[in-house]
Amino acid sequence: MKRRKFLKGAAAGGVAAAAATVSAPAISQGIKQLKMVTTWPAKFPGLGTGAERLAQRIGTMSGGKLQIKVYGGGELVPPFQSFDAVSQGKAEMSHSVSYYWQGKSPAFNFFAAVPYGFTADEHYAWMLWGDGTKLWTELCDQFGVVPFMRASTGVQMGGWYRKEMTSLDDFKGLKFRMPGLGGEVLRKLGATVVNLPGGEIFPALQAGTIDGTEWVGPFNDLAFGFYKVAKFYYWPGFHEPNTTGEVLVNKKVWNGLSKEHQEIIRVAVQAESTLEFAEFNYKSADALDVLLNKHGVQLRNFSDDMLRAFYKASEEVVAEVGNKDPFTKKVYESFISARKKLAGWSALGEQGYLNARSLSLKP
Repeated sequence: MKRRKFLKGAAAGGVAAAAATVSAPAISQGIKQLKMVTTWPAKFPGLGTGAERLAQRIGTMSGGKLQIKVYGGGELVPPFQSFDAVSQGKAEMSHSVSYYWQGKSPAFNFFAAVPYGFTADEHYAWMLWGDGTKLWTELCDQFGVVPFMRASTGVQMGGWYRKEMTSLDDFKGLKFRMPGLGGEVLRKLGATVVNLPGGEIFPALQAGTIDGTEWVGPFNDLAFGFYKVAKFYYWPGFHEPNTTGEVLVNKKVWNGLSKEHQEIIRVAVQAESTLEFAEFNYKSADALDVLLNKHGVQLRNFSDDMLRAFYKASEEVVAEVGNKDPFTKKVYESFISARKKLAGWSALGEQGYLNARSLSLKP
């Protein structure tokens, strides 16, 4: 897929959110037609195509009774207006990630990614067996939307930089694209942080409006072509160790669906989550090889001093955000308690095994 094709829809940031407000999905002979808006470029690998697969899966499982039209970011509403579009009834569904909505409530960050927070496995555990989904549903209810946990992209990379980052001083004044709490950490360390939707990042990097960016990892980063402008690729991504996405459904629309159709949407999102998570992991391995061996990307790891500083700033930022209001504090306390519990098992299980494997099998 050519980069210009999937950037075309999302670059239209000026597209007006002119869709008429709907009180219920369009219905024709028992068929319900739903609009799903996304924050991604149309058909963008992994994220955009995942939205398309989800729509097709729901259509198939419902025997064609639920038909979902997917709109890339900027096609129906601007990318960062997808939450409002669903909340206000301009679209029935959205496909995004919840840290984009931290301006509505800082609690949204905890359901997407937290610096030095959960891994994907740990986040799923908290959401599905801890208090995560209950708290998230309570939060979203205030805005008239029903949330569903989408795929995690796994541990992300630390980002693309035009120059090598040799010390913490290099972050002072650095113009860097990073959303969520990770962006707040870099801001605390002196960077100038901006948040841009996917389709606007490459043009900003190319024009020098930003000095660097993070997005996801090799699979998506290769598709965006960041290597053409910035050659230094850093790891690990302390800021987003799991990055779990979301699907939102307008609450009135959801309540108007039959129990059967509700269950179809719920199960379809779960199925697509597994498929998409696996896709990111598998295809990132191939993409990293292409970036390093075909495009000459320079892989660099953050120094131990940087990682310690990231951790210190992260804990301070997360605590500050977590205590901003009573509800966010409730989410924060649940999150921190679960992180402490799950980290012990992860160290023995996943990390213990990976450490053992790395003794002999070098990546």
